Amino acid sequence: MPELTAATGSTGTPAGERHGAPAMVYAVAGVSALGGLLFGYDTGIISGALLHLRDDMDLSSREQEVVVSVILLGAMAGALLAGRLAVRHGRRKVVIAVAVVFALGAAAAAAAPGVGALIAARFVLGLAVGGASNMVPVYIAEAAPAGIRGRLMVLFQLMVACGQLIAYLCGWALSDGGDWRTMFALAVLPAVALGVGMLFLPESPRWLVERGRREAAAGVLARLRPAGTDVHREIDEIAEVAAATPVGGWRDLRQRWMRPALLIAVGIAAFSQLTGINAVVYYAPTILVDAGFGDSAALLTGVGIGVMLVVAGVVGALAVDRVGRRRTMLWFLPGSGIAMAVMALAFLGPEGSAAQRWTVIVALFAYILFNGIGIQAVVWLIGPEIVPLSVRGPATSLATVTLWGVDLLIAVTALTAIQAIGRSGTFFFYALMNVVCVAFVVAKVPETRGRSLESIERALHRGGSFRKALQKS
Repeated sequence: MPELTAATGSTGTPAGERHGAPAMVYAVAGVSALGGLLFGYDTGIISGALLHLRDDMDLSSREQEVVVSVILLGAMAGALLAGRLAVRHGRRKVVIAVAVVFALGAAAAAAAPGVGALIAARFVLGLAVGGASNMVPVYIAEAAPAGIRGRLMVLFQLMVACGQLIAYLCGWALSDGGDWRTMFALAVLPAVALGVGMLFLPESPRWLVERGRREAAAGVLARLRPAGTDVHREIDEIAEVAAATPVGGWRDLRQRWMRPALLIAVGIAAFSQLTGINAVVYYAPTILVDAGFGDSAALLTGVGIGVMLVVAGVVGALAVDRVGRRRTMLWFLPGSGIAMAVMALAFLGPEGSAAQRWTVIVALFAYILFNGIGIQAVVWLIGPEIVPLSVRGPATSLATVTLWGVDLLIAVTALTAIQAIGRSGTFFFYALMNVVCVAFVVAKVPETRGRSLESIERALHRGGSFRKALQKS
């Protein structure tokens, strides 16, 4: 089946936006973004399940970290594998394969007879999480008109947040019975929906052009663009950029002209985790229970975290196109750092007081909101958007592997760090990383709002300051 992409002229004005983007554009983004819901659910459900797993299987802190983090090891492998497969087989087929792996991994986790089997099943789930996090944003980026590309790609992050909220709700609803197997098994349903839905969606037009299938790509755009849109102009523009930079592999990432985009993609991916988001998502109930909160209060706080993630996803989806990617980060990341610092200070006070508990909860919710808008709404958008077409597969794989690698580092050290330097010391470190991230954005990250992917690539080719070149284009 054919697929959809961004219709933009050389001026960067989205053709689809001039007359209203067709419903099919939103269908492609919505169905494929189910991969984000699965990503969020399968990474978030462990927070509720862990409270029962650690008792049922008598897990130490280190064993808990292994159970949590093995999915991230799988995600690193899945991200690399998905990037390589997408170059050869296309974006759509890889997403279908990801859906199958999601279903198999969820079923295996639910049926796991012991710790070893559960670890293996979560590694398989990680392969799917990595594949989805790598390929779904690329698929949407290559499909969406420039004027609405940001909000459609942030739909992926919003679905991640929805998946995490559903995971927290399921963890709370099933907590009385300690039914962690059902918690894992529920992920089979959206996996089936994703696989079936993707069967009816088309392939990326940019990938089709890259493969020399211009007529197929033009046919897709004719279906996906309003009547009267000059789809051949877009095909010519995509082909021109593709011809100037033939498809490359990992070695091509070392070219000097690509370094600014690669640094931005990898840097934002790393900071999205170094700023502390998944230490909170994975371990918040555990940290709060150990700090004296009751199990029910800790799980309900987890539900609140899920709500904040969804709110942040909605606000972020609007902000990246209305405010801009760079400005969104600069507006909200300082609030993220301040909230994390307040939470660290609160843990320095006497434990158990009502004032301390409310301060921790309010600061925790504020942190999730500001961090969710400030960088989580941007991280899956800016990488596929900013790297050149010729190396989009390996470059986004590198950024995704970086994200999961740093996430793995956080997951395997969070509880250990809390034991070594305390909750306050650990959270102060994350607060500092928010400050460093703001400095990185100020120095390196350009504004890509409303720019066609081709115009971004042309600015990169000019050399010199990438940020200034894109501002002038």
